[in-house]
Amino acid sequence: MRSELFSAENLEKESAQPGMRLQNSKMLKIRLNGEAMARVGSMVAYQGHVQFQALGSGGLGKFLKQKLTGEGVPLMKLTGQGDVFLADFAKDVHVIDLEPGDALSINGSSVLAFDPTLQYDIRMVGGTGMAASGLFNCIFTGYGRIAITTKGAPVVLSVDAPTYVDPQAIVCWSANLQTGYHRAEQLGLGTLLGRRTGEAFTMSFAGQGFVVVQPSEEPPVAGSGQQEQSGGLGSLFS
Repeated sequence: MRSELFSAENLEKESAQPGMRLQNSKMLKIRLNGEAMARVGSMVAYQGHVQFQALGSGGLGKFLKQKLTGEGVPLMKLTGQGDVFLADFAKDVHVIDLEPGDALSINGSSVLAFDPTLQYDIRMVGGTGMAASGLFNCIFTGYGRIAITTKGAPVVLSVDAPTYVDPQAIVCWSANLQTGYHRAEQLGLGTLLGRRTGEAFTMSFAGQGFVVVQPSEEPPVAGSGQQEQSGGLGSLFS
């Protein structure tokens, strides 16, 4: 049988080392030898002996935070030995290595999988407050790998000058950055007459670090800050 389908770029990427690696730009492969954490429903195939356990909220404290904020990631625990392939609606997949002292603030809807050695919490985004409908995000710390997704090829902005980003396009940022609320649209007669730019406010960033922005804006959902139906800047635990 012959086809371009069977070209080397589409064949399974073999690895003797356990852990995460990209199968291609849209799919993550985890060579499992123990445990890993992944977004519920993200498994597209697996080989070997693997068990899947839904984790719900990940604990009472996170359950209460999720109910109050709408932020979180619906998680499942992968246990066993084998190869697990994960994807999320053909979004681009990126793998980030966190080391001790690193802290990543990330939109819950962008989390695909992470090592169980990482710790996470749901926190309010500093400086936004009620002016931005109370934005909440997930903070990851510790040592290990996390796989995130973006809708399209992202841009990584170095925050070496005051930086402003549409909160619906933000994927993640260095958690040490100072964040705030910035009104981008100028108020005036045109605004009163219903003439809007569609850019009512942005998030501001200052300090030393980076912000990852995707070329797509997530539609806001009432009552949950910035989130899509499966998660958001304002859903890791449900």
